[in-house]
Amino acid sequence: MLDTISLLLVIIGAINWLLVGVFQFDLVAWIFGGQGAIISRIIYTLVGAAGLWCISLLFKRNNH
Repeated sequence: MLDTISLLLVIIGAINWLLVGVFQFDLVAWIFGGQGAIISRIIYTLVGAAGLWCISLLFKRNNH
């Protein structure tokens, strides 16, 4: 379950960075009131933590 949630957060982060890179538009900041808003900072922190967790997925063995 944690793997799936982390992967979803990383995908959200990747989409946000795509928007920043292509359109200079930060969707998270726009939705939650700017980059400095506490909820935006929480989202950024969760996405970053999820990215770190997803590193472990590189080393998991797939038993399928």
